[in-house]
Amino acid sequence: MSIQSPTLNVSILSKDASALAEEIENSWPTPSTLNICQAVITPEQINTDKVEVLLADPNLASKVIHQCNGLTWCQSTWAGNAPLLNLDKTDYILTGVKGVFGKLMREYVFAYLLQYARNIPAFSHNQHQQPPIWEESPRSPLTGKTLGILGAGSIAQALIPVAKSFEMRVIGLSRSGQSVEGFDKVYRATDLLNFAQDADHVVNLMPDTPSTAGTLNQAFFDALKPHSVFINAGRGSAVIDDALLNALDNNLLQAAILDVFTQEPLPDNHPFWTHPKVVVTAHTAAVSSPEDVASVFVANATRYIVNEPLLYQFDFSKGY
Repeated sequence: MSIQSPTLNVSILSKDASALAEEIENSWPTPSTLNICQAVITPEQINTDKVEVLLADPNLASKVIHQCNGLTWCQSTWAGNAPLLNLDKTDYILTGVKGVFGKLMREYVFAYLLQYARNIPAFSHNQHQQPPIWEESPRSPLTGKTLGILGAGSIAQALIPVAKSFEMRVIGLSRSGQSVEGFDKVYRATDLLNFAQDADHVVNLMPDTPSTAGTLNQAFFDALKPHSVFINAGRGSAVIDDALLNALDNNLLQAAILDVFTQEPLPDNHPFWTHPKVVVTAHTAAVSSPEDVASVFVANATRYIVNEPLLYQFDFSKGY
């Protein structure tokens, strides 16, 4: 891993190309060693012959990366990188973004868990009736409940302090099942149904890999508790949509909060849009800012220049 010239030649392909370029230039320690040779927003605009180091949205990069013969390193702007990992091009280093999503994911997950725990919609409904309704609507506090997190990486671990502040028990699920600090228990991926039976509420944060696709099936949803809230902020490919809808229709869980989907944008005619027990958010649970992405890129670029191992590398053979 070495650069081809004393100057780091960077190509940017992202919907936030201009903002990323500005952030990187402002934070780069020695301006004379950086050359942002192109910063574009569509695959059609990029000159693939100039691509040496690429900072890119993976969905856009996947359209042109086969033509980037001089590419040595691609820094993705996303945490997950299925659009690139699903391709057969592997002759470069691929790194992702980590360490910037935890605080946003905490807000997202607990905003919805608290909404159902305190039954906020019912009180809002009662307030706006004529005459208004004074009623102790049912509530189910988080205290003493078990939060199940599918995945045990850095984003999952960021949820633990908040869960513990509500005196919740926290369980995780990972491929290995190895213990992770903060989790009361970590199940192996092969023990998915026991994990589901143990949890009161479930958050999916699994990566998008062949081994996770379709794992949240009818058997999984059947194993949940009727009061369970299911939150999918990982990848849509993990969920069998019809199985989730069937479980909701048969009161096998309370609600589903869905941020990610197999097809995005979610088609207008998809039943998730109108189901009374489903909340749809538009892949906004934890969106990185250009400032966050630029900070990760600059940190990695300084390592790249001196031939140090890059942070947050993906293993093409494992898919994560």
